Amino acid sequence: MTIRIVTDSTADLPPGVAEELGITVVPLYVRFGDEVYRDRVDISEDEFYQRLERDTVHPGTTQPTPQDFARVYRELAKEADGIVSIHLSSKLSGTYSSALQAKEIVGDICHIEVIDSLWVSMGLGVLAMDAAAAASNGKGMQQIADEARAMIPRIKYLAMFDTLKYLHLGGRIGKAKCLLGSALNIKPLLTMKDGEFHAVGRARTRSKGMERLFEFAKGAGDISDIGVVHSTTPDDAHALVERLAPIFPNVRLIVARLGPVLGVHAGPGTIFIGVR
Repeated sequence: MTIRIVTDSTADLPPGVAEELGITVVPLYVRFGDEVYRDRVDISEDEFYQRLERDTVHPGTTQPTPQDFARVYRELAKEADGIVSIHLSSKLSGTYSSALQAKEIVGDICHIEVIDSLWVSMGLGVLAMDAAAAASNGKGMQQIADEARAMIPRIKYLAMFDTLKYLHLGGRIGKAKCLLGSALNIKPLLTMKDGEFHAVGRARTRSKGMERLFEFAKGAGDISDIGVVHSTTPDDAHALVERLAPIFPNVRLIVARLGPVLGVHAGPGTIFIGVR
């Protein structure tokens, strides 16, 4: 039995990982005025962040259409017995809804399971990677889907934003509105709960915020994965991983880049750390 895994570009999978694991990534869209780009296909991370800081008009984002997903499902169904399609939180995007609509459009070409991860970035990415590993190990369709759903509440996330400006502009601030109006040099600390961002504190400086991220991961207990995701500060991300590596010698450590679609809402200087 051949099971294929589909996710979307907000999974922030590191370069080459999707191809290596056989994961199909459906891109979301970034819009600068009348110019529309497929996330990481038509615009790179570096190009995007340069424009984000330079352009006077704030960009927007759009989910893939049901037809985008339907094309992918039809192509994969030519050689697959089933498809597990895992996507970013339905509280933040209509991507999950588009995937569900596509499932209806394509009918019974093959068994399709669509999963709302309730996460973004590597929270979603880890689910997709583990599902792909399970598929390559010969696990059945329902077992892969059940294991992915069971893993969702085991993921924990802490993010340090350089500013809440971009979350506010993009309308994705969720339950973290209480941090708006904080002093400009304060670094907001957010987590995700039930698919939305929630405020968990603030750091007076970036270095103190980085220490909070380190302590968060250090105290996570028995875990199998640590993902560090940055928008524009690779040195911070790698320094964090280097500090954590001796503490967790048997844990998978992943460094990834926050892509353009999530970057619209997170902005420069953002760094996430996720554990599972």
